[in-house]
Amino acid sequence: MSEVKKTEPTFTENLSTYFKGVKTEWDKVTWPEKKQVGVELVIVLCVVFFFTFLVYFYDLIFEFIFKFLS
Repeated sequence: MSEVKKTEPTFTENLSTYFKGVKTEWDKVTWPEKKQVGVELVIVLCVVFFFTFLVYFYDLIFEFIFKFLS
């Protein structure tokens, strides 16, 4: 009886299998609508600007306090 030796898949076979899996999963993704993305973008930008100005305002206050104390 002859033994059948299994060979390991090559790099290209592994890569091909990987990208087939990626495509399968990519098709399962439910993407948000354009309007929802726009609304959430505006919310994120507003929050970022708010905290940027808040940190800047605190920086001005601490700068004033440290100048006053020294």
